[in-house]
Amino acid sequence: MISAIEAIKVINQSRNDAIVVSIMTPSRYWAQISENPELDLPIFGAMGKASSVALGLALAQPDKKILVLDGDGSLLMNLGSMVTVASQRPKNFIHFVFEDGEYFTTGGQPVPGAGKFNLAAIADASGYMESYQFDDLEDFVSELPSIFLKEGPIFISLKVVNSQDAPGLGINMGNTCDSMRRIAKAIKNP
Repeated sequence: MISAIEAIKVINQSRNDAIVVSIMTPSRYWAQISENPELDLPIFGAMGKASSVALGLALAQPDKKILVLDGDGSLLMNLGSMVTVASQRPKNFIHFVFEDGEYFTTGGQPVPGAGKFNLAAIADASGYMESYQFDDLEDFVSELPSIFLKEGPIFISLKVVNSQDAPGLGINMGNTCDSMRRIAKAIKNP
């Protein structure tokens, strides 16, 4: 298993000028680590919709890399979005799912079927161009740079563990509308 905060740090190191759409627990970690917050779009109050919002951005901004930081429970709430993403074939789309088997942000309730489904296999069967699953930090670190060079849509399942004392877990959730205005301003004035 990979520490969720360490996975976030690795993604941040490879990010460059990508737009990052995040939701739930990954959003909380990302808010503490991101080095380019004007291109961050945390989604609040719309669990399950990160990949849908990111798809819209990927189609509207085909020259910008779009990263989705999703949770397993969140993705399961809108599983059909994987087929929609795959059918649109956005070359600039990388979908990271933090698979911890629980609804960590809302109190640690277990995700139904945790340990029984294979999200990378579902992504592959849905038509994503590439799908990966990592449970070892060193493997993730060594493979991520080459994955970033491939055409999407790409799916990456990260088998993670959360820490009760990780940075950002106590932060207040924000406002999606304010985040969208910030992204629009950053895209118009690079």
